[in-house]
Amino acid sequence: MNPRALLERYDVLPKKSLGQNFLHDPNALEKIVDTAELMPEDTVLEIGPGTGALTEVLARSAARVVAVELDQRLAPILQERLADYPNVTIVFQDILETDVPALMETEGYVVVANVPYYITSAILKVLLENEHRPRRLVLTMQQEVAERLIAKPNDMSILAVSVQFFGQPKIAMRINPSVFWPRPEVDSAVVIIDTYATPPVDVSDAKRFFRVVKAGFGQKRKQLKNALGSGLALNSEQTAALCESAGIDPRRRAETLTLEEWAALTRATTLLP
Repeated sequence: MNPRALLERYDVLPKKSLGQNFLHDPNALEKIVDTAELMPEDTVLEIGPGTGALTEVLARSAARVVAVELDQRLAPILQERLADYPNVTIVFQDILETDVPALMETEGYVVVANVPYYITSAILKVLLENEHRPRRLVLTMQQEVAERLIAKPNDMSILAVSVQFFGQPKIAMRINPSVFWPRPEVDSAVVIIDTYATPPVDVSDAKRFFRVVKAGFGQKRKQLKNALGSGLALNSEQTAALCESAGIDPRRRAETLTLEEWAALTRATTLLP
């Protein structure tokens, strides 16, 4: 059923504050699930099931679907729509406050979701920065954010570095705004992130790595020698020694560095007096 008619039937209005743009086009939904390449034994985590359109397609393809929804007003819609799918569990919680590893006990689960665009970065952090991370994420998000995730050196951001440390992102397809209701004001894309069993760079301490990255990006358009000095509380001599040890020109800017260069800087911090 068209989400507009369905929501009107239950006297529910979409909340812009929750980023509610319901994906309803059957072809788009099928393509998203096909992109996930689910196996019949897979467990799927869906974030923001909304009216259950994607949930229903996922339920036909996976062994189990755990759908986490913040908006309690959608409970009767989801319960009615998914009544014939005993393999679906609906959890009414804020995904940003959910203990995802405890919820997803199965190893190697898959995330498939049309995420609220305003918290995309926060959701990625929750899903990727824990030991029990999914093996694959298939997320519909704002196209501009999708392009940031796959950025290359000279156009890197702290978000791109963070995601590429944990997995390999790629844009699977772009989605027309017309397949949503209400229609969003931005273009959308579906991103696949296949996570790594271990990071692709040699880093013994992930927290130290991200502390260095955060320092490097802490002052936009500043040269590394200034940004790292300020962010890591180093004097000019220490910053120069750090960059020299890592083989990096201290005049460079954070957006130009590769993942391996961030790793080299991280390793060099252990050599500082």
